[in-house]
Amino acid sequence: MALTKNITLKSLDGEAFEVEEAVAVKSQMIKHMIEDNCADNRVPLPNATNKILAEVIKYCKKHVDANCIDEKPSEDELTAWEADFVKVD
Repeated sequence: MALTKNITLKSLDGEAFEVEEAVAVKSQMIKHMIEDNCADNRVPLPNATNKILAEVIKYCKKHVDANCIDEKPSEDELTAWEADFVKVD
């Protein structure tokens, strides 16, 4: 069993979210920060509040999980989930 590397994402509000690297790099901005050596395992995100960062992580995790399970959701199912996800009250 391979060990997974964790990345800590720090929001504007100072809250730290620890996530697997595979989840973090689903965000192109975070991926580039890591690749460009702007951050190692702690990534400051001064423009993201706790609430927004939690939602970004949720979205990225959904896509990582969708690629890891044996029965992958269809493209239509994932699109429907995304459409529901972005609804804002």
